[in-house]
Amino acid sequence: MQRFEQVQEAKEFLMANGIRQADAGIVLGTGLHQLLNYVTIKQTIAYSAIPGFPLSTVEFHKGNLIYGTIGNKSVLIMQGRFHYYEGYSMQQIVFPIRVMKLLGIQHLFLSNAAGGINLNFKKGDLVLIDDHINLQSGNPLIGQNFDDFGPRFPDMSNPYDPTLKILLQQKARELNLSLKKGVYAAVNGPNLETKAEYRYLKIIGADLVGMSTVPEVIASNHMNLSCVAVSVVTDECDPDNLKPVNIEEIIAIAGKADGKLSSFLFECIKSL
Repeated sequence: MQRFEQVQEAKEFLMANGIRQADAGIVLGTGLHQLLNYVTIKQTIAYSAIPGFPLSTVEFHKGNLIYGTIGNKSVLIMQGRFHYYEGYSMQQIVFPIRVMKLLGIQHLFLSNAAGGINLNFKKGDLVLIDDHINLQSGNPLIGQNFDDFGPRFPDMSNPYDPTLKILLQQKARELNLSLKKGVYAAVNGPNLETKAEYRYLKIIGADLVGMSTVPEVIASNHMNLSCVAVSVVTDECDPDNLKPVNIEEIIAIAGKADGKLSSFLFECIKSL
């Protein structure tokens, strides 16, 4: 069972290693890393060096916590996240988010690669997550409540901060960038879905499907940390025309959209 003291220990370690209070946290999803080109990097610390941090086991996820600046904003960037399908507990998955909160972040920006259930979404599209459906096993808040972080029964009526969503939509218009909007369904993975499962997800109101993000959003809401999330559509999940998906192709599509998403997030964070 995770303890509040473990989160404190990780915070103190990072402060002792040159990481000070930050304004925003960022989680870079699958195949997404070019945002670092816009960051003045001050410190990079491997997850393996930080007390309590899990290690990413997915080969295309780096394992570093990066501290730097975007414009006049100080940022903490997770270069690689943790997934339930890797065998981690929900508490382990959100451990870094809790540490970043103790380091002072006021806003959390999340990104991911997702399958497009809404057939109006095409490969490479950017989609602002408007809401989510949690189909994952477990919950990061199960167990002893951390009263220092938040209440036993946190509200989830608006899990993605409305002000941040407006900011992203405004910036997209200013940049003449197409930013769609949709509902994200989180599943355990690591397998992709069957035709029947895609039909089911569409029926219950999902526009996107992925294997991450929602635990981090739940933990953020528990801590009253404003968050926002953007998906890159990496495959089109049409059950009537479903083709086998190649994971390398998914990574490649995310990589192609990476520059577009990174410059977009840079502009959004700079204007906070």
